[in-house]
Amino acid sequence: MRRVSCARVLPLALLLVTLAAVPADAGAGGAGAGAGVSAGAGAGAGASAVGTVDAVRGEAARAVRAHETARARVDRLRAADALPTKIKSAERRRKKIRADLWDMLWAAGRASGDPVAVNKSGRGGKCAFQSRSKKKSKSKSNAKTSPKAKAPKAPKAPKALKAPKALKAPKAKQDKAAAEKKARDTARSWTAPTRDYWLSAGYAASGARWAHRHTGQDFAVSTGTPVYAVGPGTVRATTCGDGFGNQVVVRHPDGYFTQYAHLSRIDVRAGKRVKAGQRLGLSGATGNVTGPHLHFEVRITPYLGSSVPPLPWLRRKDVRVVR
Repeated sequence: MRRVSCARVLPLALLLVTLAAVPADAGAGGAGAGAGVSAGAGAGAGASAVGTVDAVRGEAARAVRAHETARARVDRLRAADALPTKIKSAERRRKKIRADLWDMLWAAGRASGDPVAVNKSGRGGKCAFQSRSKKKSKSKSNAKTSPKAKAPKAPKAPKALKAPKALKAPKAKQDKAAAEKKARDTARSWTAPTRDYWLSAGYAASGARWAHRHTGQDFAVSTGTPVYAVGPGTVRATTCGDGFGNQVVVRHPDGYFTQYAHLSRIDVRAGKRVKAGQRLGLSGATGNVTGPHLHFEVRITPYLGSSVPPLPWLRRKDVRVVR
C-alpha cells in the first residue's frame, strides 16, 4: 500500500470532503459538490478552502490527461516497432504519472472515508452479498437422501492405432501463430457490462444532478438485470454505504479499473479472479440515484477522481456499445 507525506494529505482531504458530497450518480469526475460556504466570520477561510480544493481537483485532472497522453505514446511506439529502450522509457514515464496520481487519490480517499480506500472488502458496511448458505445446505441434504448407486463398468475400448507425428513448423512460425491466436483471444475476451439497456447519462454530461460533470456511462436497465465484468481481471473492491451504493471495482491486466455501481446485489468478493462476461451482481438503485441503472466507470486507479471516457476505452477492446 502506498504512503504519501502529510503535507499532501491536507489539501487532498479537502478535495475528497467536497467529492464525497457529489451524488454518486455523478461518478468520480474529481468533481466537488459545490457545497455552499457559510457567511460570516468563516467566509474568507471557506473561500480559501474551496480554492485549494479546485487547485487539487485541477491537479488530478491534469494527471489523468498526462497519463492518457503517455499511454497513447507507448501504444504508438509499440505499433511502430520502436527500439525497446524507447518503449521502456515511455512506459516508465506513464507509470510514474500513474503512481503519483494513485498516491494523491489514495491519501484523499483515506482522509474522507471513501470505502474503496478504507474498507475494500465491503464487510464493514454489511453489503448485499449473495447468500451461499442455502446452496450449500441444499446440496448436503441432496447428498444424504440420494442413494449411492454404482454404475456398471463399461468395457474397455480397443487401443487405437497411433497416427504418425506431423512435422513441426519452424519455431518462428509457431511463435507468430501463437501471438496471433493470443491477440484474437484477447479481442474476444471483452464485452459490454450489461444487456438489454439504453444509454442514459454519458461521460462528461452536465446538469443539475451533478455538481460538475458526470464521469461514467449510465446504462438504463431495470432492477435485477445481470451485470457482467467487461474483461478478465481481479475484484479489487466490493463496497456499499456511500453515494455509489453497492459497487464492485475490478482491476484488469492492462492496469485500468472498471467500476459497477448502484447494484441491488453483489455476487463476488474482493480478491476473486473473474472472466469476461462473468456476473458480478444485479443492477439496482442503491446509493444516490433517481432510478434503477448501472453506473459504469473506467479509472486509472481504483479511487475517486481518476476516470477516463469509458466508451472509447471499450472500443479499444473491440467492444461496440449500442447507443
